[in-house]
Amino acid sequence: MAKLKSGFEPTRAQDELREIEVKLDFTKNALASVLYRQGDTMVLACVTKERSLPRWFPRDATKGWVHAEYSLMPASTDSRFRRERNGAKGRTQEIERLIARSLRAAVDLEALGPIALNIDCDVMNADGGTRCASITAAGIALRLAIRRLIRSGQCLPAHVREEAKESGENPTTLNESEMSEHEKAVMPYDLAAISVGLLEGEVYADLDYMLDSNADVDMNLVMTSNGQFVEVQGTGEEAP
Repeated sequence: MAKLKSGFEPTRAQDELREIEVKLDFTKNALASVLYRQGDTMVLACVTKERSLPRWFPRDATKGWVHAEYSLMPASTDSRFRRERNGAKGRTQEIERLIARSLRAAVDLEALGPIALNIDCDVMNADGGTRCASITAAGIALRLAIRRLIRSGQCLPAHVREEAKESGENPTTLNESEMSEHEKAVMPYDLAAISVGLLEGEVYADLDYMLDSNADVDMNLVMTSNGQFVEVQGTGEEAP
């Protein structure tokens, strides 16, 4: 087991994840919300349905869009993190793009239909792996939101939407089996992310702040539940 430069030694096995806790519907007003805790890292992910598609979408668009925003709460770090009042800074923008790309990769936007969803990931407490925790939390919240949109009749299969448009009548209500099948079509697989790092030639999973700050190389892996890679990010801190 590697000895950290700070003098501390890891207390977990190299492939052992931190304890994970998930609370659904933590807030009342969001379409779906998840309070996600991984060790001492805590993220609140909330999904809202926008009133319309982004302006750059064509008026007759048949597919949807998923956007994500990310922020560190002021008291999430050991010293107060200043709010980014004039727009997201470079690191924040990079993380937002990563989260959004990952979520869109897990969703069939055509099957979703002309719906725009926004996922806000707010880090309540940061102890390493905040972007990975945000992706996992957002994936759970997105699944819950899509299920609710289907059950409320707001997210329907393309042929049902087309039939309703042609007839001028209300769309046909889906039965339980049809709703389940449509959910699988919109979001076939669940999504999760994890960080891994190299410390003195040894591989560690789920880096907390202490492990991350001592790592020679750290990576973020985003995968679907069927084992497909969505994104792989790797950075060498002090070694090629």
